[in-house]
Amino acid sequence: MSVSLRVKADLALVFVSLTWGATFVVIKAALADASPILFVLLRFALASALLMLLFARRARMRPPGLARAGVIIGGFLCAGYLFQTVGLVYTTPTKSAFITALSVVLVPLLLVVVFRQRLRLSAVAGVATATVGLYFLTVPPGTFTVERGDLLTLFCAVAFAGHIVAVGHYAPRYGAGALAMWQVAAAMVFAALVMPVAHTTGLEPAVLNWTPRLIFALVVTAALATALAFSVQTWAQRFTSPTHTALIYSLEPVFAALTSYLVFAERLSSRGLLGAGLILAGVVVAELRTGPAPGVPGAPASANPNGPDRV
Repeated sequence: MSVSLRVKADLALVFVSLTWGATFVVIKAALADASPILFVLLRFALASALLMLLFARRARMRPPGLARAGVIIGGFLCAGYLFQTVGLVYTTPTKSAFITALSVVLVPLLLVVVFRQRLRLSAVAGVATATVGLYFLTVPPGTFTVERGDLLTLFCAVAFAGHIVAVGHYAPRYGAGALAMWQVAAAMVFAALVMPVAHTTGLEPAVLNWTPRLIFALVVTAALATALAFSVQTWAQRFTSPTHTALIYSLEPVFAALTSYLVFAERLSSRGLLGAGLILAGVVVAELRTGPAPGVPGAPASANPNGPDRV
C-alpha cells in the first residue's frame, strides 16, 4: 500500500475529528429546541436518507454479513450518541468532548477482551493516566460526586470505543458507502425504538420546536458529522488500524474546546485543564509501541498497512 494512500486516510480522519469537535457546540445550542433522544433520531433519519440516495443502488448487491455488520456497528453508534447527546444537556461541550476522548484509551482494552490480544504496558499506563485526568476534570474539589452529564458521557466513551473496534473489524470486508448506510440506518431504528420507551416512562418528554438553530444543527450533524463523516471513517479504516484511528480522534476534544471558547467563551478551571491534559496524555501513552502487537482479527492485511505493529 502506498504511503500517499495512508496519508490520505489519516488526513480524512483529521477532517472527521474537526467536524465532530465543532458540532459539540452546535448540538448543545440545539438541545434548547429539541429533546436529546428525538434530536438523535431526527439526525440519523436525515443522514440515512442522504446515504440511501448516494449508496442504495450499490448496497442492494450486498455480500453476506453486511446487514449483520451494519446492525452491530449501528448499535454501538446509537448508544454512543444517545449517551453523549443526553449528557450534553447536563454538562459543557468541552467536558463532554474530553470525556468522549476516553474512548481512545478504551480501544486497546476492548481488543484484549474481545479478540484476546496481549495487553500492552503502555495501554495500562494510558488508562491509569486518563483515569486520573477524568477525576480532575469531572469531580469537584473536596467531593467524590460525579455530575449526571459526565457519567452519561463516560458511557458514551465506552460505546464509541466499541464502534471503533467494530468498524476496524468489518470495514475491510465491505464497501465504505454500503457499510456506512447500513450502520446509520440501524442506529436510526435503535433510536426509534428507544424514544417511545423514554417518552412513556417519563424519562424524556418529547420536545420539538422548529427553529433556525435546530434546523441548522440537524443539517450540519446529519450531512457532515454523520453521513459524510462515517462514510469517510469507514473508507479510511480500510487502510489503518483501530488504535491509530483512535489516536487521530484525540484531536476531537481540542477542536471542541476551541469552538466552545469561541462561541460560548467557555474556559476550564486550572483543575479542569489539568484533567484535560492528563486525558490527552493518557491517549498518547496508550498508543506508544513497546513491541509488536497483532492486528484486528478478521481484517485482511490491507487494513494494517504497516504490518502487525500497527495494533
